[in-house]
Parts: sequence; structure tokens; C-alpha cells
Amino acid sequence: MQVASDTLVTIAVKMYDLQKNLLEQANDLVYLHGHGDIFPVIEKALEGKKPGDTVSVQLEPEEAFGDYDESAIIIRPESDFDGGVEVGLQYTEIRGETLDRPYRVTDIADGMVVLDGNHPLAGIGLRFEIKVVAVEPAGDASTAIGNDEVVVPGFLQVTDKPVDRFDTD
Repeated sequence: MQVASDTLVTIAVKMYDLQKNLLEQANDLVYLHGHGDIFPVIEKALEGKKPGDTVSVQLEPEEAFGDYDESAIIIRPESDFDGGVEVGLQYTEIRGETLDRPYRVTDIADGMVVLDGNHPLAGIGLRFEIKVVAVEPAGDASTAIGNDEVVVPGFLQVTDKPVDRFDTD
């Protein structure tokens, strides 16, 4: 069977930056093809493939997690954070102010906290090495969507990308 819309596709994936550093890898990932759950360029490259086939796909930043946006940096006093703050924590609200997207603490120095609203891979070109492990009919695709067996990892998810709050798509 070939990869087509409404098929459950099992893949093994390795994700590299363009300097050939391995960033993530996962085996036996299952996703529902044709529903925009993974990057469109990757989904298109997998179309028509069968078990055993491999593809190599390079994504520019705008095709993956977007360009790095310097305006998505916030610097706030450490006193704005109740219960302490640590590098790596993520916030969607600070002192009752709802932020336009999740912000991750990237630095704390001299009583100031640096928050970054960019995806950690924003601005980075990526290369994916993907092997199709299995392809099977999804049956009723509506029951497959949201099923625990159809969980796409964050590094392949389109929805991981910060969405502009004014985007109407």
C-alpha cells in the first residue's frame, strides 16, 4: 500500500540541522496522512511512498518553525514572577497579563528575566531523513484523528509553530 490521504503511516525520522548535527530522532511514529498534522513539504514528499522507501527533505526556516522574530523577546523584572523563575520554564501569562503566545525563559541576569516567544528551532534550516515503515488504511479517519495511536511528535507538528494572533487562516 502507498502513502495517500487517510492512511495511517508509520515512519522512522531523524532531524538534523544544516550542519549535520542530529537534533531529534524517533522510530515507529504513526500519523494520519493528508490532514496537515506534519509539515506540508514532508507530507508531500511522502505521498505515494511505500514501506521501505526513504526520503530526505530539507526545510528552510519559513517551511518549518518560522524565521527568528526579534520582536518576540520580552525582558521583565524577576519580581514579576511569583514562586521563582528558572531558565526553561514557559509562560503564557505574567502577573495577570495574557501573552500573545507561550514564552520560554532563556536567561536570568541582574534581576531581569529574558523570555523568548520563538520556537527553539525558529530561524534554523532542517533536514529530515525519513523511512516509511508501514502504511495501512485508517478506516474511519474521523476516529483515527485524536486517537492515542496517532500522536505526532512536536518536532514534526505544524501546530508547534507560534501563530500570529492576527492570522485569520
